[in-house]
Amino acid sequence: MSQANRLRQRARALSAAELDSIPWIGPLEEPARERAQAALVVSEVDPGDFICRVGRPVTYWFGLIDGLLKMSNDDSQGPIMTFTGVAPGGWFGEGTALKREAYRYNIQALRRSLVAGLPVETFHWLLDHSIGFNRFVMNQLNERLGQFIAAREIDRITDPDVRVARSLANLFHPGLFPGVGQVLRITQQELAYLVGLSRQRVNQALARWQQAGAIRVEYGGLRVLDLDTLRSAGRGMD
Repeated sequence: MSQANRLRQRARALSAAELDSIPWIGPLEEPARERAQAALVVSEVDPGDFICRVGRPVTYWFGLIDGLLKMSNDDSQGPIMTFTGVAPGGWFGEGTALKREAYRYNIQALRRSLVAGLPVETFHWLLDHSIGFNRFVMNQLNERLGQFIAAREIDRITDPDVRVARSLANLFHPGLFPGVGQVLRITQQELAYLVGLSRQRVNQALARWQQAGAIRVEYGGLRVLDLDTLRSAGRGMD
């Protein structure tokens, strides 16, 4: 049985708490909210499971309720390149859903995660009938553009400490990942996968930023204390 079929078999309706955690539900007009809530499903995925795969047609618009995901290229075309991480509260794939095209990237779970899905037909119905939904998607696309510009900047950075700081700043983005808050549940190995560095080098970078007062390393995660310091890391060297 394929991973996609396994995920569909695990799918269930969302609980009230899970619905409340979705950032775009609240602004919807009542008929649109009812339709969205009826269509949404959620599924638990295991580490290594693929939510989206290169070349597969889009069927859902996805959001992360809990856990950690990574977006990467097709490993059949050469070395794997991680584009970005997806933290709790983040919704992704709206560009692909808008164009109804095949995925050009993989989305894979780094840890056990809870992923919500809105059927693409409902996604387009909401675009046609809900001003609140349109505003959210437009803002999402705008924030996504800024995220990928930042990712390109990170790719050109050679200082490992700065790479870690900027990558963390992206994961604490309040617009794209509102479920994170001040604490991101992530291990040093998971962060190493996202940044493209060894776990040991990531550990050194985290120690530097903790000493600088920008973060605090806690059991099972990281607490951001000064997001502006992470965002501006290395700016004087650019």
